[in-house]
Amino acid sequence: MTAETAVAVLHAERCHLGEGPTYDRATDTAWWFDILGKTLFEHRFASGETRRHALPMMASQLSFVDADRQLLATDAGFYLRRVADGSLEHLAPLESDPGLRSNDGRTHPAGALWIGTMSRTAERGAGAVYWFRGGELRRLFSEISIPNAICFSPDGATGYFADTMDGRLMRVPLDPATGLPLGEPVALADARGEEAGLDGAVVDADGLIWVARWGGARVSAFDPSGALKREIAVPARQASCPAFVGPNLDRMIVTSAWEGMDETTRAADPQAGMTFLLDMPMRGRDDPPVLL
Repeated sequence: MTAETAVAVLHAERCHLGEGPTYDRATDTAWWFDILGKTLFEHRFASGETRRHALPMMASQLSFVDADRQLLATDAGFYLRRVADGSLEHLAPLESDPGLRSNDGRTHPAGALWIGTMSRTAERGAGAVYWFRGGELRRLFSEISIPNAICFSPDGATGYFADTMDGRLMRVPLDPATGLPLGEPVALADARGEEAGLDGAVVDADGLIWVARWGGARVSAFDPSGALKREIAVPARQASCPAFVGPNLDRMIVTSAWEGMDETTRAADPQAGMTFLLDMPMRGRDDPPVLL
């Protein structure tokens, strides 16, 4: 079921922990992080230029606020970032425990950000998944070890997420007007016992859930019933998160990482940490702005 797809290296710098890609169609620009490297990357497709922005903290997720501002989820809370000069303004706290940091997140069509937190040492059950909108923060799910695969159906009526340590992709009914749960999560797909963990994810216009498979060198597409429909190989074992890019949102970028690899393993995986561009084509969706 693994499909042959044209795969190119979008940016060859090897991120320690590449994560959190997103795309601004208005400026044809992709953004992603090296969490452990405290770096935000900006890739402008028109020129092919990739810029590095050093950060004073570990950040993992970027949401668009408007044409001038972005919201960063970080280990020090939520920050507003001005695109013009990169200046940062602390907006709100996220976790009070300094042993926790932000991880995977995505914005719901109603403008609510779901953001996961986890222990800096991946302590089991130390993290959570939160809802943030209009300055209000609510904890949705507790005792999460490594929150990932946060994404939403096109109509906003279903949310998806995973705890990578648990190995199951969860589905939960949502209020489309708020992005808040209307019921309890149930398992949609089960990857327990597989070498390839469930990492970052995004949902396309047809409702397929594209999940990066950490340790599996691929991106897997599940339909809303949990059936595996397609898999696309990427040239790095630890694929971490996908995002749709291009004027027609018909391509995908995928981040990766070399976190946890010794020198021998890194040498055997020479493109680990690079950021890739996949030509499918497909029918992607924009990441909506967050409502502050």
